[in-house]
Amino acid sequence: MSEGYDPRRSKVSDDKMEAWRSAQITGDLTEVPGIGPAAVKKLKEADEGADQITNTYQLFGKFLMLKGPGHDDEIQVEPVEHTQKFWQWLANRGISSHRSAIVRCVAEKSATFFNGIYDANDYEDDEDE
Repeated sequence: MSEGYDPRRSKVSDDKMEAWRSAQITGDLTEVPGIGPAAVKKLKEADEGADQITNTYQLFGKFLMLKGPGHDDEIQVEPVEHTQKFWQWLANRGISSHRSAIVRCVAEKSATFFNGIYDANDYEDDEDE
């Protein structure tokens, strides 16, 4: 299996995803499906305060920061590369469990208020075509 983000590796049920997409954000990191106490601890650990993620808003902020800059003269990266960058950033923070679920949940929630930032159809199997 290749390394990197794949929404098919997310174990978040359709019902849980729908509830997450429509829920109001409270700021508690554990509200994000896939984030538990161990992930919260790893997100809070950082040498510099600016790199510490202590709430859901900061996590979304980090996700959005990774949207750009793009390559050459592009101001942003495409959705597939964007989610890969976020997946890798989580890996670099030591998050190993439920990483694809976290990426999918943050991306899909972001898509509810930033139309076009994520499209699950970008990940269709070649077999599905």
